[in-house]
Amino acid sequence: MASRKERVDNPEGRMALKEHLIELRNRLFVSLGALLVTTIAGFFLYFPVLDLLIQPVKSFGGEVNFTTAVSPFDTMIQVSVFLGVVLSAPVWLYEVWAFIVPGLHKNEKRYALGFIAAALPLFLLGLYLGFWVLPHALQFFMGLTPGNATNIIGIDVYLPFVLRLLLAFGLAMIVPVLMVGMNMIGILPGKVIVKNWRITVFLICLVAAMAAPGGDALTMFVLAGPLLLLFFGATVFCLVRDKRVAKKRATQEAENERMAKGQGSSLPAPEAID
Repeated sequence: MASRKERVDNPEGRMALKEHLIELRNRLFVSLGALLVTTIAGFFLYFPVLDLLIQPVKSFGGEVNFTTAVSPFDTMIQVSVFLGVVLSAPVWLYEVWAFIVPGLHKNEKRYALGFIAAALPLFLLGLYLGFWVLPHALQFFMGLTPGNATNIIGIDVYLPFVLRLLLAFGLAMIVPVLMVGMNMIGILPGKVIVKNWRITVFLICLVAAMAAPGGDALTMFVLAGPLLLLFFGATVFCLVRDKRVAKKRATQEAENERMAKGQGSSLPAPEAID
């Protein structure tokens, strides 16, 4: 991280590649430290959270099975790390944004709090949507089981599927906020978003299809629908903001030009010499 003296001498906060790498390393250390602490806290929530994740399978007549002697320990590690990621979200979200901002202008750091305030609720909302979709997806797939068979799902297969689904929903909901934030610091104009909207819509649908278990249509719709609404809302916001910024800049330039001309013509005329 750049020293205080370097920050003073460099008011725009621009850094060389080496400084960016050092900044990235420091941000990663902070994020990993927070993840370690929250993962330890996650151990104390392991049993109730695991029961919550397994409950949808039991409600449809299935069972989740531990296939090896070490499966309970592996499961505890996975669930605790997942909880660590969720609990440490305010820290790593801030570190992601703080890594972007120092390479730009220092006066733009005030957007960090706004980014966290918008991204964190959307991340949690994405987790909730993923958990809401989970029973519906399980109902569809387990409904295909023949009547003379029983669903016995290995925990080593079921748990990674559930955690990936929840994280995919949570992280996907942050993308529109990141778009707005990058627009507000001047590195993603609204025209660029509009120009590439077809690619963006395709990528959103692709991510939704990849997150959907087995291509389940309901999961795809629940994930793609809010993402598309947030994307178009973010696009409108960026276009309106760009228009306001351009108008303000034009007004300021006109004012500066007027003042320059006024100063040039305000020199006193030479007096006549008798």
